[in-house]
Amino acid sequence: MPPGGLLLVLLGGRLLVDAAVGLARGVGVSEAVIGLTTVAVGTSLPELVTSLVAAWRRHAEVALGNVLGSDIYTVLGIGGMTAVIAPTEVPAAIARFDIWLMVLAAALLLFLGRSGWRLGRREGAALLAGYAAYVWWVWP
Repeated sequence: MPPGGLLLVLLGGRLLVDAAVGLARGVGVSEAVIGLTTVAVGTSLPELVTSLVAAWRRHAEVALGNVLGSDIYTVLGIGGMTAVIAPTEVPAAIARFDIWLMVLAAALLLFLGRSGWRLGRREGAALLAGYAAYVWWVWP
């Protein structure tokens, strides 16, 4: 990726998050839903671009490692650092549903990876459909 490409991805992600959060707040969407969907997508754009470029160049291990590494770092690194700096109560709705769905999605990815299957277009479409269903479920 050209050096300017990374800057454009970061800037585009920032603009997307700011605009989407403003619109969502304007129509009364809860902060939890905004964080679980809009902010998550916007802040994941650099990982998406990196994974797409790696997949395009036939470096599947980089693409998958980027996704898994980012998820592990987000949960353990950012979650842990946030709790150390400012302990926060986990909202009941997130504890009841979203965390368990994240565990289920991780187990599905583990199953697909350990089974020797290839993550092809069909599996990718199923994962995207699962995310679309999740967004539909949590959106007010």
